[in-house]
Amino acid sequence: MKIGYARVSTQDQNLDLQIDDLTKIGCEKIYHEKASSGKERPQLMKMVENLREGDSVTVWKLDRLCRSLKELINLVELFQARKVNFISIKDSIDTSTAQGRLFLNIFGSLAEFERDIIRERTKAGLSAAKARGRTGGRKKGLTPEATKKAEAAVMLYKQKKSADEIAGIIGVGRATVYRYLAEMDNER
Repeated sequence: MKIGYARVSTQDQNLDLQIDDLTKIGCEKIYHEKASSGKERPQLMKMVENLREGDSVTVWKLDRLCRSLKELINLVELFQARKVNFISIKDSIDTSTAQGRLFLNIFGSLAEFERDIIRERTKAGLSAAKARGRTGGRKKGLTPEATKKAEAAVMLYKQKKSADEIAGIIGVGRATVYRYLAEMDNER
């Protein structure tokens, strides 16, 4: 049986292009999901569980199946152990041929190399920023608007108002009132 697998990373992305191409080449069953490759992919696991000898797994592109060369090799070895063929449409890979197996290994290596280069550039950029005294993330402390609300919360608290009353007056949640009170207490 010719089986297709389609995946997009976010809910905003669309599977139609992949599903259309998988249908055109004759996939009888298509598993699809919207999930990051770094997260659990139940449809991929379901597909793998249901594979039988002689089946053929087809994906639109290698990166739709997995993110790392190690994961790709593990899946392809699993397919081979079960005597299942693997095809990637856009990468022109078909593991039923020696050429397809060679290209699979080359493309997988290049994809991993590219990710490693991106990772190295990101680390270098963060190190350069840190050396200049810049750090990522949100600035510590309260914004000027939040500081005014925190000061109002403290004043109302001193007037023996409850956290719920203070929250209603300044327009924040009860947990925020407690956080404001703690923040203002830490500043003193």
